[in-house]
Amino acid sequence: MRRALLRLGDGVYEARETLDDGAVLQVQVRVEGGRATVDWTGTGGIHPGNLNATPAIVRSALLYVLRLLVDEDFPLNEGMMEPIELHLPPGSLLNPDFTQPTHLAPAVVGGNVETSQRLVSTLLKALALCAGSQGTMNNVLFGNDRFGYYETVCGGTGAGLGFAGADAVHSHMTNTRITDPEIVEYRYPVRVERFAIRRGSGGCGHWRGGDGAVRELVFLQEMDLSILSQNRRVGPYGLAGGGRGQVGRHWVERASGERVELAAIDGCRVYAGDRLVLETPGGGAYGKEED
Repeated sequence: MRRALLRLGDGVYEARETLDDGAVLQVQVRVEGGRATVDWTGTGGIHPGNLNATPAIVRSALLYVLRLLVDEDFPLNEGMMEPIELHLPPGSLLNPDFTQPTHLAPAVVGGNVETSQRLVSTLLKALALCAGSQGTMNNVLFGNDRFGYYETVCGGTGAGLGFAGADAVHSHMTNTRITDPEIVEYRYPVRVERFAIRRGSGGCGHWRGGDGAVRELVFLQEMDLSILSQNRRVGPYGLAGGGRGQVGRHWVERASGERVELAAIDGCRVYAGDRLVLETPGGGAYGKEED
């Protein structure tokens, strides 16, 4: 870890990202003599929704990025954090107060799946390791009083110096496999109508960002649908002059023909014949596009 920090060089590396609702994630990585202080001062206060994180989530995201910085194959171990000092401002959405009564305590569930992704994006941006990947898990949940189903959906990854982004894969904190369509359709009253690469959604640049995915589900009976996602307002960032990836978006097409637009964090009741169309974000590009 110290060798990697020495290779990075002394200096201050900073980045700022915002969640779709404007909540700020801000980091300063100060490197000196093979040691580093990672300071999240400037990050927003306790989130009113469920996008709060915990220090454990932040440490996990930081460890992941540090392994990318080291870029060697070695076992994960506690020694990686020895030359690292982590500062999390109390009362922020990354270090909320959980001492109050349970019914008043900050909600964390979205912080584990969504804020964790954006923490990684912010750190990678500060260290200029690669452009932004889709930055969300695209959590899709549906069910009723008899069953429930939950999946995360892939998207584009960010490009870097010497490589393009990958199309339609899980990245960073998701790293999961999606259920085979045959199993989904056998076990649940839904039909997987389409699952394809969202062509052209990656950022333009010398090394293109990876394309996102398109997923369409048709519901065969009445149930509740929920979406938990990010990067629906601003696409994943590019680096070194590369363009942003396209934002994600999703909507429900009613059997009647009506189209219901859904926000980044949203839900609705769906009925037989309704269709969810989900377009996941593309990754950012690296370097300016050649003429």
